[in-house]
Amino acid sequence: MNRAAIGLGSNKGDRLANIRTAASMVGERVGALTAASGVFETPPWGVALQPRFLNACVIAEADMNPAGLLSKLKEIENDMGRLKRGKWGPREIDLDILLFDDIQMNEPDLIIPHQYMHERPFVLLPLSEIAPDWIHPTSGMSVSELLKKSGSDGIIMITGM
Repeated sequence: MNRAAIGLGSNKGDRLANIRTAASMVGERVGALTAASGVFETPPWGVALQPRFLNACVIAEADMNPAGLLSKLKEIENDMGRLKRGKWGPREIDLDILLFDDIQMNEPDLIIPHQYMHERPFVLLPLSEIAPDWIHPTSGMSVSELLKKSGSDGIIMITGM
């Protein structure tokens, strides 16, 4: 069984319901969720002029390879009505593979660890709740160390998953 850290984000529609529905669907379609972070309201990243996001992370036991996991996550996004609005734009749901065991890969459609996770407090804060000691395979730093380095300004804890 593989261990996968998955980031969830939403800033369109009922953001909290979107996060909770996506987490449930990940558990049903990918594998058992072994941990789920709280839900945090965060400023947008990349494109500033859009609504604030809700973000969370889950850890799933995935009985599939990274490409299979990506396919399942894209299927969930499509089933939840995600629309393409441009890079880093508003979205009903966004599901990202952050870490997958200790794998490093750089394929055209999939980079693991997620190429921006170390720069994104909205990923690192919820992930540090559930996997503070998980080592980022390219930096050699733990998730909690990466969070200390990035800070967490503007992030507000909203509720549990």
